Amino acid sequence: MSRQQWTEVDAYLEQALVGEDPGLSAALAASAKAGLPEIAVSPTQGKLLHLLALTAGARRILEIGSLGGYSAIWMARALPADGRLISLELSPANAAVARANLHEAGLEKVAEVRTGRAADSLAELVDEGAEPFDLVFIDADKPSIPDYLDWSLKLTKPGSLIIVDNVVRGGKVADPESTDASVLGIRRMHEMVAADPRVSGTAVQTVGAKGYDGFALIRVN
Repeated sequence: MSRQQWTEVDAYLEQALVGEDPGLSAALAASAKAGLPEIAVSPTQGKLLHLLALTAGARRILEIGSLGGYSAIWMARALPADGRLISLELSPANAAVARANLHEAGLEKVAEVRTGRAADSLAELVDEGAEPFDLVFIDADKPSIPDYLDWSLKLTKPGSLIIVDNVVRGGKVADPESTDASVLGIRRMHEMVAADPRVSGTAVQTVGAKGYDGFALIRVN
């Protein structure tokens, strides 16, 4: 099956199961206009995040890596009226786009974007005594994924769900000889999940318009 076929199937599934959403389309258009890279999750992946948040009954969601706020919109829409989503973004320019998109989507009352190094923002959340998050979505720099997972375990509780994106790296994750920092970060994350009795996890390969990759699902025990 070719990349073109993957893209065609994605387009079909998007039309059949997601449909046209003016708010989400506007967020993607604003992100493109601002020059952000086109690396947001696909619409079908976005709806998966939404459904997982609903299934988990999430009231508090943490996102590491905002980009333009597309995935944040999907997840924040699953929150109850008194819910909260906190999204962390290194780039002030990206954060500004994400905030504007969340505002346009009518979600500014339940979602906030914090700017700075994710490690610093995560430490601040711990220092603040933040209430545990029910769902964490990690979609940031891959070499730091092990650290983000470690911080996430400090900010969740039994039953919380942690989702990590881009964990297959086009198949490179299976190469034990790889010296790519992103691959090494993901391999280390898988090793941590396998060895830590506090969590149980798996990973799923995906193909589609975004190419060949995958995501990990990790449940806090």
